[in-house]
Amino acid sequence: MPHTVPTAPLTVATVQATPTPGDVAANAVRAADLVRQAGERGARVAVLPELFLCAYHPPTLAADPAGTDVAADPAGMVADPRLDPLRAAAREAGVTVLVGAAARHPDGRRTIAALVVDRAGAVRVGYDKQQLWGDERELFSAGDRGATLLVDDWRLGLGICYDGCFPEHGRAAALDGAHGYLCPSGYLAGSEHRRDLYYAARALDNTMFVVFSNAVGGVDPWRFNGGAAVYDPQGRVLARGADDGTAVLVATLDPAVLAATRAAHSMLADRLGDQGGPRISMSG
Repeated sequence: MPHTVPTAPLTVATVQATPTPGDVAANAVRAADLVRQAGERGARVAVLPELFLCAYHPPTLAADPAGTDVAADPAGMVADPRLDPLRAAAREAGVTVLVGAAARHPDGRRTIAALVVDRAGAVRVGYDKQQLWGDERELFSAGDRGATLLVDDWRLGLGICYDGCFPEHGRAAALDGAHGYLCPSGYLAGSEHRRDLYYAARALDNTMFVVFSNAVGGVDPWRFNGGAAVYDPQGRVLARGADDGTAVLVATLDPAVLAATRAAHSMLADRLGDQGGPRISMSG
């Protein structure tokens, strides 16, 4: 796909907050408040953490799948009335929302999903996490395709947490013409070095903006470390949260910065279609 750039800036918000395990209704109310805060600060897109609507708490997710999951219809639409406060907030604030949920599909698959709540309040499964981490495989099925969200004339690739640890995932988004990469996540306390490295690297690898959201707080061993951030296309921090505490962080993605970075650092244009013939081995 040709690597065009958008015509106007896009203001985004990345959120770090603490959901209540298993309480989808309460977490949707909390998400609605955070989205309104983002809208009041000029954001047109808000990204909330992985599994925020049910909380990333495996014991609860294992014990009560019926209560923690949201059901999608064959078209991927979600009609769950517990999400009505979030629908209303997206409509009233004029914000497109990406929020994590456990999704139940008509074929019985249960996935770690990024729900898209559009500015009209419609909710759909936008993307299912492809790279499952550790024991997630015991509770969820992996997604089988990437996804790009179109907002105004921005193309925003979607990833969830562990997806962003794989350079190929961000590169697939970039090759689909993505200008940015949105990653709802759940990084545990103690992972600060990796948290701050992976997503900056994905930005620089692909000369695209990256919006990283993370849960915060909770009780060990499911205690999360915040650090939500927005990175520019060279991997430099535009906004970053602390390792604790709720925060709504707002930054503006500037298409002029995107164009200048891609002109100066032309990895996407220069990359080889393959790395040549068979590798050679030699002794030294």
